[in-house]
Amino acid sequence: MNVQKIRAFCRPFRIVLGSALIGYGIYSGIQWFYLGAIPLIAGLVNFCPLCKITGQCDIFGRE
Repeated sequence: MNVQKIRAFCRPFRIVLGSALIGYGIYSGIQWFYLGAIPLIAGLVNFCPLCKITGQCDIFGRE
């Protein structure tokens, strides 16, 4: 597993997904979509809670 490829894909994906969810929440008025702040913040600070729990894309993970 190439860790750098996973990290290169995950960060922009989380930022786009979080922004899209927040944007749709503003558009539709459904407040549940404001939870898009979670992947947005995770992408901005480059921390993935799911990767931390599973250990799949950890820097020191398995190759």
